[in-house]
Amino acid sequence: MLAYYLVLLTRAAVFVVFLIAAVVAATHWAVQHRQLRPFDAWPRGVRRLGAPFVRPLEGRLLRSGGNPVNAPYVFFWIALLGGLVLVAAVQWLVGMIFSLGASAAAGPRGLLIFAVNGTFTVLMIALFIRVIASWFGISPYSRPMRVVHGLTDWMINPLRRVIPPFGPLDMTPMVAYLLLWLVRGFVMGML
Repeated sequence: MLAYYLVLLTRAAVFVVFLIAAVVAATHWAVQHRQLRPFDAWPRGVRRLGAPFVRPLEGRLLRSGGNPVNAPYVFFWIALLGGLVLVAAVQWLVGMIFSLGASAAAGPRGLLIFAVNGTFTVLMIALFIRVIASWFGISPYSRPMRVVHGLTDWMINPLRRVIPPFGPLDMTPMVAYLLLWLVRGFVMGML
């Protein structure tokens, strides 16, 4: 019952932040396109409402060479995509806790199945993160990516020696994911 309320509370918080982001971005757009005057009551109130979220983004955009004027739009996308990721992560965590409880109740064999399944899941998620990070140009030498590369290099590097490149496309993560999926099914069938 507590897990249900945790998921519900997370969804409500994400929805509220998304609504704030949508109002801030829409008002910013209306001011930029001269639909609203910047110093009227509504735009000033919305700026005050969104300031705790937008001001840090403005500084971050300025330091990274971006335009701080786009901070409300960045806030909108972070609220939308980050909110979806947060809700999915909380639901996944609650599901994992329940799955671990059910596995523990099944005895040592259940815990072994849980551990094997969890290991394959972590490796598959690491492959997915590696691919998405390469799309956004995230350095493989950053701290989080060193962990991801440490989890996946043992699969990717041998496959790169066997699979030829297809122009700009690197097929090795997809092949590694497929192989993990097949081995996972085989191992889980054996248990």
